[in-house]
Amino acid sequence: MRRVLIIVVFCIPFFGLAQAPEKDEDTTEVTYLIIKGDSVPRTTIDLDEVMLLQKLKFDSREDRIRYLILRRKTIKVYPYAKLAAERLDSLNKRLAKITSKSDRRRYTKMIQKYIEGEFSEKLKKFTRTEGQILVKLIYRQTGITTFDLVKELRSGWRAFWYNTTASMFDISLKEKFDPWNNKEDYLIEDILERNFQNGILKRQKSAIPIDYYDLTNKWLHNGRDEAKKAEK
Repeated sequence: MRRVLIIVVFCIPFFGLAQAPEKDEDTTEVTYLIIKGDSVPRTTIDLDEVMLLQKLKFDSREDRIRYLILRRKTIKVYPYAKLAAERLDSLNKRLAKITSKSDRRRYTKMIQKYIEGEFSEKLKKFTRTEGQILVKLIYRQTGITTFDLVKELRSGWRAFWYNTTASMFDISLKEKFDPWNNKEDYLIEDILERNFQNGILKRQKSAIPIDYYDLTNKWLHNGRDEAKKAEK
């Protein structure tokens, strides 16, 4: 299973825009955006969108402990799912420029070997539950199941075999991230959103549509309303 998870991580460079802050004599701070040698003054500040999150509440001590364990595992695993999405995007862009099938296979194989050598030792330390969370988050970030990624990058038979092997450890490579119908997946989404906002995790747009407020309304507010009705 760990070898399967490794093959969806690929290489990509990062670039950034340079900004130079300058201060005028009247103590009013003006930021200059450097564009090909020209300085463009900006008098406004761009702020990231901030979502208002409700205070966490738990029905029992056991629920709180389970959430904290899930949080620890999610924070540990998410960077690898984010990396997988970046590598997959990079690989697809590079393969699009390679016309020869043999060259495409050679390039893909080269990347697979590199990634296996780079990340295999880290992924070997994942527990079964961490591996399953990773499979779900890879789907969240790529919109593709790990099974289909293996099938696309290797062969259908190998994908079937890896899924069968993973099933021996109670891990399904076909597992999707479904916070609408799976309470644990909603909790994972809650954990991600909270840690995006506090800066522990770096946000990467999900490949599948997710509305955190709608999810919260479904699992918290609607759930409480249904519980009150049941009590009556």
